[in-house]
Amino acid sequence: MNRRKIVIIGSGPGGLTAGMLLASKGYKIEVFEKKDYLGGRNSAITADGYTFDLGPTFLMMKYILDEMFELTGRNIEDYLDIKSIDPLYRLSFTDGREFYPSIDRKATAEQIKELFPGNEQGYERFFAYEEKKFKRLVPCLQIPYASPRDFLATRLIKALPYLDAHRNLYDHLSKYFDDHHLRTAFTFQAKYLGMSPWHCPATYSIIPYLEYGLGIYHPIGGLNQITKAMATVVEEEGGTIHLGAGVKQVLIRNGRAVGVLLENGEKVDAHDVILNADFAYAMQHLVPEKERPHYTDALLERKKYSCSTFMLYLGLDKQYDIPHHNIIFAQDYKHNVDEITETLTLSEDPSFYIQNATVTDPGLAPEGHSTIYILVPVANNFSDIDWEKEAPAFRDKIIDRLETRCGLTQLQQHIRYEKIITPLDWEQDKYVYKGATFNLAHNVRQMLHWRPHNKFEDIDNCFLVGGGTHPGSGLPTIFESGRISSGIILKRDCW
Repeated sequence: MNRRKIVIIGSGPGGLTAGMLLASKGYKIEVFEKKDYLGGRNSAITADGYTFDLGPTFLMMKYILDEMFELTGRNIEDYLDIKSIDPLYRLSFTDGREFYPSIDRKATAEQIKELFPGNEQGYERFFAYEEKKFKRLVPCLQIPYASPRDFLATRLIKALPYLDAHRNLYDHLSKYFDDHHLRTAFTFQAKYLGMSPWHCPATYSIIPYLEYGLGIYHPIGGLNQITKAMATVVEEEGGTIHLGAGVKQVLIRNGRAVGVLLENGEKVDAHDVILNADFAYAMQHLVPEKERPHYTDALLERKKYSCSTFMLYLGLDKQYDIPHHNIIFAQDYKHNVDEITETLTLSEDPSFYIQNATVTDPGLAPEGHSTIYILVPVANNFSDIDWEKEAPAFRDKIIDRLETRCGLTQLQQHIRYEKIITPLDWEQDKYVYKGATFNLAHNVRQMLHWRPHNKFEDIDNCFLVGGGTHPGSGLPTIFESGRISSGIILKRDCW
């Protein structure tokens, strides 16, 4: 049995994906997690009988998660109870129209015909093109781009006509739809990447296709259960997970990672180190600057980063009749997006997302109660927003919008638990560089070969996983980062 030792820094989904894949091949895996709980941004908040996902609440491309468990010889159904969400979500516009897209294409087409007459044929053209694009592009996201030679790979050459990186997502979707609100319904997904639809490459039009074509899922107990299941697999394969064991520094000798120095002063030797911490944070805090010429502090600051998020987690003594997922759009959505990504100012009329998970998963709250999760996209900490000053008033603004626009009447009087996370909290407590919740932006110059490499280019025997490396942020691509990095190690060791 191969007992080559690999240390993984961080217990997020990328690190645990790599950990369980490598552990299943006989590698000795040790995971060191700074917090006293699993999952990083994919962890849980539990208090007073309420359970919330800290970060991700959409599971897309479920088949990729299935594959990760299959690669270890397991069936995911033995570890997770995963439910399909239908309708996908409620999209609420200020003109009073509400759109409930479904995995049922016929039902969605009928809604489009009723709400956005004349656009139903565009919906069919969307599926005809984007399905081909999906089939061509996804295989390109499953290989590393360590060298420009990788652009000569047959699968990428075949996908080039579908890359669409020369136009932005909003303009691309405008080919299908002439109604602004319907265009918004198919482009707001750029927010999953922390970007504006008017700047996000049209490459990512596959994201709305993933939702409308393949569906959205929810594991019972929350998406945090995914990392718990992965950790179980790591331990079943003989790996060890250390909670409350922060890493102070990657140990480097002659340009090669040889282990880690823990915050308690202990040194842990390793043949390989996998970094699952937030990329820019890890560079500045875990890797000496002289060892990372491609990512000096000055170069890191000049990179493009995603937006941040203002979070509200509410435990209520009441249940509201709204869907599992809800997106509420501002009156002037483009202006709101520009405030978040261009002028870096706090919006007077924000758009936001609401999760009412207990409609699907009642065990997340005491009987008769519910959990309400609110995510408001806001500027990252390159802005001058003073969150210690602004947070209380901004919180009240969101509560007011929830009561007046979302059907959550008299919400304030039903709150029994409340937690707020601001961009400042993301940076100081969750170790996210500049509070950029979705990591490095996904502009053309930070994709594929131009994103930090899975096999870290500055240090030998050091590998990257998570949203800050190829193929990018979002759970399915983070799973893929774990598969790619572990695959490089397995190939090197002749598996």
